[in-house]
Amino acid sequence: MARHNFLFFITILEVWTLIYLDNSSTTKVCKPSIDASVACMSQHFGNPSSLHKMGLDAENIVTEAKKTLAKALGCDASNILFTSGATESNNTAVLGGIAANWRNGERIVTSGQEHASVVEPLEHLRGQGYEIISVHPREDGHFSADDFIDAVDENTVMVCCMFVNNETGAILPVSQIIKGVRKKNKKTLIHIDAVQGFGKLPLKISTVDADFISMSGHKIYAPKGIGALYIKKGTKFKPLLFGGGQQLGQRVGTESVPLIAGFSAAVSMCMENMSRYTAHYAELYEYLKSKLLEIPDVSINSPDDGVKYILNLSVKGIRSEIMLHFLEQEEIYVSSGSACSKGARSHVLSSLGLSEQRIDTAIRISFCYETTQNDLDVFVARLKQGIDSLIKTK
Repeated sequence: MARHNFLFFITILEVWTLIYLDNSSTTKVCKPSIDASVACMSQHFGNPSSLHKMGLDAENIVTEAKKTLAKALGCDASNILFTSGATESNNTAVLGGIAANWRNGERIVTSGQEHASVVEPLEHLRGQGYEIISVHPREDGHFSADDFIDAVDENTVMVCCMFVNNETGAILPVSQIIKGVRKKNKKTLIHIDAVQGFGKLPLKISTVDADFISMSGHKIYAPKGIGALYIKKGTKFKPLLFGGGQQLGQRVGTESVPLIAGFSAAVSMCMENMSRYTAHYAELYEYLKSKLLEIPDVSINSPDDGVKYILNLSVKGIRSEIMLHFLEQEEIYVSSGSACSKGARSHVLSSLGLSEQRIDTAIRISFCYETTQNDLDVFVARLKQGIDSLIKTK
């Protein structure tokens, strides 16, 4: 019995000493989301397409979840389509949107910092003969809406632009881009990848009048495997999947009610606490930045006017994966960039004109609402230790 209690204590200690600073890759599922998901798995487990009461109960959960997301965006519930995640949402918007509107042109304008789930579909379309125009940041590291607008012509079928960059936290001027594109070519579709911004920053259709907006659950404390796509009323697109006609045939397949309920609960939590979380992130960001600037070998890659829950830095002379694994040994978890890049050199940092050495030594810190200043103190202390020990062993 004593041994059992000792092992239990060790397990609890490990949980409490873990410092997770990779929330842009994925987040820990919050309790409201867990409770909502478990209730659906254990009680409301009917098929939403079934005609009996349990099916109707499940359908009502899906309907209410769409209303929750619609309220967050300021749109109608009929504009919300549930998907398996950001990758499917982005692919549906890009490939489905182009397939239904190919007559409107062969040019697609995008930023040079998009996520792989946008870049790869665009590369597929390039192979089909489409012209892909990439807009890059200016010398100050910021994107200009004018550069996107100037790239649009009468032959432009779509503009793809992320809301918040997942590696640096830069906020792109999506509202200005949309307004300018609408004036220049009304037929041009506009897709916004809002995965790193939805639920964390204000995002309303009244100011971001896009045709498609992609969202993801596991970036905001919901389970993995659930996402959503906003589709503007009247916007044509062709579904990627075919089958039983669920969600009006726009995204077929039996809806995952537990994941949808969990997503809805997480969205509600984030929307209710957005101002408090935002203030918390800002305090953490400034605190961490001030500590990092005291270290001679550290450079900050994130812009000052970016989001305050992502901070990208480079450590001179130590490759990203080496520092990442050093910190991992101390139960501190960070990222070397986008989790989907699998260690490849960052095209995002490359587009900023940073040196290869600075790109290869970059790591990303990203906060959640549970992150504390003590977590950051421990991280900075271990980072300094890593710099001292790793450079000495070279």
